[in-house]
Amino acid sequence: MMLDMRLVALLPMKAHSERVANKNMRLFAGRPLYHKVAEILQKCLMIDRIIVNTDSELIAQDALKHFSKIQINMRPAFLCGDMVPMNDILAYDIASVEAEHFLQTHSTNPLLTLKTIFNAIEAYFSALDRFDSLFSVTRFQTRFYRSDGNPVNHDPGELMRTQDLPPFYEENSNIYLFSRKSFADAGNKRIGLKPQMFEMGKLEAVDIDDQQDWDLAEALIGMYLRESERVK
Repeated sequence: MMLDMRLVALLPMKAHSERVANKNMRLFAGRPLYHKVAEILQKCLMIDRIIVNTDSELIAQDALKHFSKIQINMRPAFLCGDMVPMNDILAYDIASVEAEHFLQTHSTNPLLTLKTIFNAIEAYFSALDRFDSLFSVTRFQTRFYRSDGNPVNHDPGELMRTQDLPPFYEENSNIYLFSRKSFADAGNKRIGLKPQMFEMGKLEAVDIDDQQDWDLAEALIGMYLRESERVK
């Protein structure tokens, strides 16, 4: 029997951004930044609708104009501000819709591809007998140090090849998959009690948090666009 892999996507966005002004509506490759991710979610056949939780009328109007799957949840005052935990916003959105499974991503992941979204959804549903949720990670095999200069995962006196070091995994904020039940069981948290890690490549996983991230993402998308034109 085929799995029913339909779900609701959660794409929260706010007007204010501390480190990159007007980030969500700033033009990236000629369109507002959030369009890159919204377009991928729009194309994904397993996603029934996209909930955009926002405090911005501009974002809300633009989203409804360009994406047919989007439903707007205007953010209430008690969820506004830079210090509101993301899980509180997700809890509000989950309560507003009848669905069992959810995918959450961010507008700041413009290099995320449809193929990776599909692979993550497939990995999540095919392993629900062992894991209750999934989150995307980036693998690192390099020499890490604590702030006091002490090594984390290696002995400075024995210079092992970096490829032989134990890998570390960074939560890269690109993809979270969970159910209504796993969210509640974990105390309203998107990463459940028995999560599965889903590995992504470093370039695709770029998350725009500051101006340097923006510059890197712009350079990468420019490179991909030039390569696409060359192939044509």
